Amino acid sequence: MDFNKLFQSRGFKIATWIVAGLILFLLIFRLGMAVGYKKAAFSYRWGENYHRNFGGPRGGFAGDFLKDRMYIESHGVFGKVVNVDGNTIVVKGLDDVEKIVLVKEDTVITRFRESIKISDLKTDDPIVVIGNPNDTGQIEAKLIRVMPPSGAMMPRR
Repeated sequence: MDFNKLFQSRGFKIATWIVAGLILFLLIFRLGMAVGYKKAAFSYRWGENYHRNFGGPRGGFAGDFLKDRMYIESHGVFGKVVNVDGNTIVVKGLDDVEKIVLVKEDTVITRFRESIKISDLKTDDPIVVIGNPNDTGQIEAKLIRVMPPSGAMMPRR
């Protein structure tokens, strides 16, 4: 058997192209599976944390869908500071759910008109947080506004 003739034959070239095409198809298929797996994993984590992220109905959409307060704050929280630890604030919202707020370098924290630091926040300070939820249910704060205590006089302008 002459291997040179075998390698140069038309049948061998066709078989080689078919095998190469099959390998390329399988690689593309595997890449699609990897991308699909990543999307499914993200979607699963997002769905598991939907209520914490967006405040959907606690019992799911079929559960307590028709109650007074179906949705809570979607991109933030209003409540009192429970704990300040480094760049993390725990806030107890109006519905007694504690939310974790992550403070980044570009987060603006204000009390009336003055900018303050996270270290200036105290337990029981009423705050409003506006930010974006991450996929673990924490709020990445863009703006934190310290509100005056209820019944306090607003400063004059």
